[in-house]
Amino acid sequence: MKRLTSFLTCGLFLCSGIACAQTAKDAVERAEAIRVADAWLDSVQAYQHIPAISAGVVVGDDLIWAKGFGTIDAGHTVAATPRTIYSICSISKLFTSVSLMQLDEAGKVRLDEPITTYLPWATIQPAPDSGPITLRGLLSHSSGIPREAEFPYWSGPDFAFPTREEIRAKIASQTALYPAERYFQYSNLGLTLVGETVEAVSGEPYAKYAQTHVLDPIGLKDTRPWMPMELYGKQLAVGYGALKRDGTRDLLKPFNTKGITPAAGYTSTVEDLGKFASWQFRLLRTGETNVLTAPTLREMQRVQFMDPDWETSRGLGFAVYHNGDHIYVGHAGDCPGYQTSLYMRNDDQTAVIVLDNSAERTGAFGKAVFGILDKRKGYAFKAPAAATDVKLEDYAGHYSQQPWHSELVILPWAGGLVSLGLPDDDPAGDMEFMKAKGGDVFRVVRKDGSEAEEIRFVRDGAGKVTSFVHFSNPSLKETEPVGASVGVRQ
Repeated sequence: MKRLTSFLTCGLFLCSGIACAQTAKDAVERAEAIRVADAWLDSVQAYQHIPAISAGVVVGDDLIWAKGFGTIDAGHTVAATPRTIYSICSISKLFTSVSLMQLDEAGKVRLDEPITTYLPWATIQPAPDSGPITLRGLLSHSSGIPREAEFPYWSGPDFAFPTREEIRAKIASQTALYPAERYFQYSNLGLTLVGETVEAVSGEPYAKYAQTHVLDPIGLKDTRPWMPMELYGKQLAVGYGALKRDGTRDLLKPFNTKGITPAAGYTSTVEDLGKFASWQFRLLRTGETNVLTAPTLREMQRVQFMDPDWETSRGLGFAVYHNGDHIYVGHAGDCPGYQTSLYMRNDDQTAVIVLDNSAERTGAFGKAVFGILDKRKGYAFKAPAAATDVKLEDYAGHYSQQPWHSELVILPWAGGLVSLGLPDDDPAGDMEFMKAKGGDVFRVVRKDGSEAEEIRFVRDGAGKVTSFVHFSNPSLKETEPVGASVGVRQ
């Protein structure tokens, strides 16, 4: 995968004529949307006091945008980048699931066999009226077994994860919560058993198998089934707890997931997770075989279990959910000091990755970025036509909204402008649009596309925009354009 691709190339797919023109149009739309997403994520990091966020957007084979916000070390001197390493927590389950499905393709495991066929020691007590606990049930979190091994490893300050031997010694005393395949119950213990199956069947240590057969072939050089402590505070972000009343966060101790590694022990970067997303898009697009066959990956991303609530659905290792016109597949992660998410839409081969080093859940951030991208796609101002001889970049920047609100960001959008108050929990829903009328005059656009009140921008003697006037009241421009250059922040 290319590390960075210009928005204005037609390099994702071979194209010519009308097709390439459409590809270029799509790229321009994404570029404008991502400038808004960039400004919004920057405000999320600042206003929520998150020490570091790294994020990226993938389209097909390309990481088209990636950036870091904030700092990753305890001294707040090392900038976050797309190469910053984070604990990716439960995204680890995807790599464990891919490892297991390789063995399924090779005929070495069968998904509907009882787990004790491969792990005779995994004699967890089934619930009454239950069928066997199977690999399919474990992969889809429908096996009915408890969420965790019976140890307090999510409790600080030490986060004492059990060893494999400790998990084995206690599992026979644990009892399933529900009959198999009756209800959804998310289970780290379940994916731990999947990892143990990989080791038992392959004859290789789990971490070695995953590295040799999954991570290396995909080209993930900064993804590991462990935390590389030699890089702690240098490339590996330190972790922080939840925001306290006094506005501070506790610096947390690093942890070793030990026996729970298959479920929660990996570390990775935006750039590597971008490669992982592109690998999946490429398999599904081309039908080629690389690590897995395309039909197996498609089966993993198909709904395998639907909870009786008709809202929670899972594939084999993958979370699967429906929103609007799209189906999303991927996973989120939640470990002490880190929150992560990777979600993909196969219909338009788009993925959003958001990683942070605190307790703020990044899944909502990723959904917001998807929402901004979708808001821009196909957006056009209605008649009468907007003025075309306007330098939209002159107006781009942050404007003060004090004392009523914090700030407003204004950026080019579809031949006009978009404004978004910051901070904001629903950026796609709260954006407002302005149609160019000529000179420094714009009109706010209502939801039905009709024109509303006037916005007039003001320039100084040198011709530089310094403010805008709305209902006779000025708002001062505070900073120069944001996100003007799209690319990797080093």
